[in-house]
Amino acid sequence: MKIALIAHDKKKTDMVSFVQKNLDVFEPCELYATGTTGTILNKHTGLKINLKKSGPLGGDQEIGSMVANQLLDMIIFFRDPLTAQPHEPDVSALLRLSDHYEIPLATNLSTANYFVEALRFEMQNKKV
Repeated sequence: MKIALIAHDKKKTDMVSFVQKNLDVFEPCELYATGTTGTILNKHTGLKINLKKSGPLGGDQEIGSMVANQLLDMIIFFRDPLTAQPHEPDVSALLRLSDHYEIPLATNLSTANYFVEALRFEMQNKKV
């Protein structure tokens, strides 16, 4: 399972907590992240994360390219809906590509929890 993890600045702490609580699901996955998010996640979880550039410096576009080339299975993107982002067009493009290529995309904790529980269920059933 190839998963991209992205978090706006005010949501990075939430992303770290979320990944820490679900290490059993993320450990066997191939993880990708925008630069700052990935660096923070690696520091706090020890997970191997393939880093892209920081979101405002093209990282969202790099993840979008992976979507367009069907190289990702899922995206978890903790967005900050109350803060204007300098790279908002890149974020919008990523959301549009995810819709077009039907890549599951969670943009908040509630949806991400559903995705992780579905993955956990799938992993447990494969072991049986």
